Amino acid sequence: MKLISTVLGVLFVVGVAGVFGGASAAGSAPAVGAAAPDFTLNSQENKPVSLHDFKGKWIVLYFYPKDFTSGCTVEAHNFQRDLAQYEQKNAVIVGVSVQDEDSHQKFCTKEGLSFKLLADTTQKVSSQYDSVMTYNDAKFSARHTFLIDPQGKVQKVWLEVKPDKHSEEVLAALTALQGASASK
Repeated sequence: MKLISTVLGVLFVVGVAGVFGGASAAGSAPAVGAAAPDFTLNSQENKPVSLHDFKGKWIVLYFYPKDFTSGCTVEAHNFQRDLAQYEQKNAVIVGVSVQDEDSHQKFCTKEGLSFKLLADTTQKVSSQYDSVMTYNDAKFSARHTFLIDPQGKVQKVWLEVKPDKHSEEVLAALTALQGASASK
């Protein structure tokens, strides 16, 4: 009986947390219209990359829990699959998680990813974006996405992300935002 109760308790916690889904406690993610906090982190090539390096482009800044996990792999594959469409829209994909550069490099190689994955090993940037979660006493980046315009302002925020359809959602929002700004 104790085992059943323990299993049910674990399932409840996992269900509430969304298994790397993206629940975050503080509720202070950068809001739509706010300037996106700048940062510098190393990429999978072990080279520093700053958010301001992409000024003049749309940025899909997505936080994800862990390299090589099923949801994170699906999400990354879909961004890679749609990369040409993002590039046609003057947009870049930038992924952030708490794994180190070596893990990101192996993940990119194994999964055929060509966009930047940044190593936030101190969780500083994930914290700035209110995208940190705890699972089994370990800290991970929560699955959140920020669409940032060419002037560096947040235009859309996703705090509830379903990895399998997320790239399509982001592309649709990017298309709508670009259409709205073109008609002004």
